[in-house]
Amino acid sequence: MNFRTLLADQVDGVGVITLNRPEALNALNSALIDDLKSVLDHFEYAASVGCILITGGSKAFAAGADVKEMAELCYPNTYLENYLGRLDQVAQRRKPIIAAVAGHALGGGFELALMCDFIIAADNARFGLPEVKLGVIPGAGGTQRLARLAGRAKAMEMTLTGRTMDAAEAERCGIVARVVPLEELHSVGLETARRIAAQSRTAVMMIKECIGRVDEGSLAEGLRFERRIFHSVFATPDQKEGMRAFVEKRPAQFR
Repeated sequence: MNFRTLLADQVDGVGVITLNRPEALNALNSALIDDLKSVLDHFEYAASVGCILITGGSKAFAAGADVKEMAELCYPNTYLENYLGRLDQVAQRRKPIIAAVAGHALGGGFELALMCDFIIAADNARFGLPEVKLGVIPGAGGTQRLARLAGRAKAMEMTLTGRTMDAAEAERCGIVARVVPLEELHSVGLETARRIAAQSRTAVMMIKECIGRVDEGSLAEGLRFERRIFHSVFATPDQKEGMRAFVEKRPAQFR
């Protein structure tokens, strides 16, 4: 698959997307957002893909939205065209998406990483929402997702000052799942995605849907939803194969 602003590949059941605008530190412009949507559409419906990995370069995952493109935008066109709204579709995918982040993940780049199901960060990663320094605010879910992950105080402090945090602080705040040496980021990210892709596709997507309900309602409602999904998994061939393989002491062969 050929795209102008990213590279796409498939490895062992993993759809790998590499943001590729090095001259702009992978800043998110309209072309990149369109390319990202196209490749995610492809991987979402590809039977051979069980997990998706999004990464960038060693110096920058994505250094924000493209300010050169945004500088001349005006209201009401941004409202009528739902500017940045297409990016929300990343979070709406049913298959798990991992962000493997090295270097700068700022503004829209940080928001893109937050849309993924979890982040694996290199030890040189830095995260921030510095939009206030440009006289604007985060526009792709940054205030909402950061507050849910790191808490209200941390989100307020980060967005109101525009400061960045390193990978260690991001891990302490629950924003990052793991921190690994830069030279190991790609291999660790790919291996993690491979492990997910090797599991039952049905169970993996059901787990993602259940955890996605955490912020949408009460604990009681979430527990009821999880229990009903748990019950339904007993209608799937993967449940039969997984438990039969356990009893027979052999690796499961999910299809």
